[in-house]
Amino acid sequence: MPPQSAEPVPGPAPQRPRRADAQRNYDLLVAAARDVFHDHGVDAPLDDIARRAGVGNATMYRHFPTRRELIIAVYSGEVAELWARSQSLLAEDPPGDALFDWLHDFIAHVAAKRELALSITDDPAGRRSALFDRWHHSMRTAASALLTRAQNAGAVRADLNVSELLALANGIALTTTDAAQARRLVLLLRQGTDVPPESADSVR
Repeated sequence: MPPQSAEPVPGPAPQRPRRADAQRNYDLLVAAARDVFHDHGVDAPLDDIARRAGVGNATMYRHFPTRRELIIAVYSGEVAELWARSQSLLAEDPPGDALFDWLHDFIAHVAAKRELALSITDDPAGRRSALFDRWHHSMRTAASALLTRAQNAGAVRADLNVSELLALANGIALTTTDAAQARRLVLLLRQGTDVPPESADSVR
């Protein structure tokens, strides 16, 4: 049975539990920042984010004293969604479809969110490296669980490892120019990792 969990996806530094209204404002700001960064890039004015969230600038800076903290919160949410998607797909059949459905999402994430991730600057404590190590670990664990399940079902060749799979997926994400091309390349990747007929007979 593939692993069902890993270390929690890291986000902003832990805080005391927020009051309901404070949590609501926090969530509104993260959602607004996600939309503004998507539409206008990570250098978009922070005032626009507060305005879209419907809160005052003072409220925004109370939750996120710097742009960096807001970017970390947004990117952490993106990784958490991709992790949650992997967990739901572990219960879906066929296992091969589940693996490649997640790879589609992973490729779209890397292609669309690379600028966001690269904009996270380091701090004196070196927290950036720790964040990226844990984010990468969560994605590797998600991919490994889905790959192992697909291999156990005979849907993917047994000699493929998770490092190779993610290297191929990253290559697609960083070189494709549109979603249609990405879909075609993922299809070619899937065809290239199918179990050879003689191997498929042996797992039945």
